[in-house]
Amino acid sequence: MQRHSFQHNKLTFSYLDTGGKAPVLIALHSHWMEGLTFASLAAELAPQWRVIALDQRGHGHSDHAATYTRDDYLGDLKALFTHLKVKEPVILLGNSLGGINAYQFAARYPELVRAMIIEDIGVEISIDIGFSLAWGGVFNTREDLELCVGQHFLPYLQDSFRHIENGWKLAFNPKEMVISHDLVKGDHWKEWLATDCPVLLIRGKNSRVTTHAHLEQMALHRPNTRFKELEGGHVTHVDNPKQFTEAVKEFLLNRAS
Repeated sequence: MQRHSFQHNKLTFSYLDTGGKAPVLIALHSHWMEGLTFASLAAELAPQWRVIALDQRGHGHSDHAATYTRDDYLGDLKALFTHLKVKEPVILLGNSLGGINAYQFAARYPELVRAMIIEDIGVEISIDIGFSLAWGGVFNTREDLELCVGQHFLPYLQDSFRHIENGWKLAFNPKEMVISHDLVKGDHWKEWLATDCPVLLIRGKNSRVTTHAHLEQMALHRPNTRFKELEGGHVTHVDNPKQFTEAVKEFLLNRAS
């Protein structure tokens, strides 16, 4: 994947792109992560799919922002579409924050979205991530930062580690992420039910963020929606890349064509 950038509302956004003329799949990461998390999946889908993985505002190599509203995120994604000059509807794949952004974007711009893969996120959001505030600041060594983040989150956040002149820090600002997450909380059933394009709804069986019952209800109430539960947790594509990739490939071949 090659790294590229574009400008929107005085911010610079970075994204990874496999390139080529294949149908487009845009991948959107969760809070704290970045587009690089989808590099392995992109390699598995090429060359049949052109995978574009955006570093969303405040994440990865994209600029930090003054605000993190729902309109901000959806406007950023629309600006990516404009920058890419995409002529056909695309597949949206989103994990957590990225999943909410995907189905809300589809509700606002249904003509731009051909199908969606929503990874381990619901439509009634209430969890708190205030504990992540402890990850802020600069740490003397990488080991110090790893210890602070903890073994549970370390596999998902390593791409976001940054070595700077006086130590180690995370690419994102935990304070900004808490604000962003607070603006995600609420009931999003209306947006979820606003579209009827094909959807693959994936849940990690060990997820601490979603429940089987809630995602099952999401699939039952929305037409054209398939619910699949895989071994793994909230970031299923990292916990169980083989089965996740197989599920995505099957959906793209049989449901999203």
